[in-house]
Amino acid sequence: MAKYLLLKHYRGGPERMPNCTAPMEEWTPEEISAHIGFMNHVADVLRERGEFVDAQALSPEGTFVRFDAEGKPPVTDGPFAETKDLIAGWMLIDVDSVERAHEAAAFLSSAPGPGGKPLQEWIEVRPFLEQPPAVTE
Repeated sequence: MAKYLLLKHYRGGPERMPNCTAPMEEWTPEEISAHIGFMNHVADVLRERGEFVDAQALSPEGTFVRFDAEGKPPVTDGPFAETKDLIAGWMLIDVDSVERAHEAAAFLSSAPGPGGKPLQEWIEVRPFLEQPPAVTE
């Protein structure tokens, strides 16, 4: 089994989501409920298969922080959703293969959006690093 992080890109990816041009704050309450209900259904299916580990939605607010000097971390008001992709949430799965991780990501990508059509949102599939890279001298 290998762990994969499925990152839900609210914006970003090779192209925009074909079936969604409106931001979620413009969706109807029923559309939002259907979308969240479907994501819970995906988690339940993965849980039944023993593949679900955890999932969380993320707030669009955030800041970038880095070390600048002792006692002085610079902070920006990012992540600047209008100029870069925005991670809306993530799901952690533990599956037998990268192919199975891709199947799970495609299932998650089919969550309904406005009008009940599948969003076809981009899901980034990132494997967990199982061991540090080998260092050769």
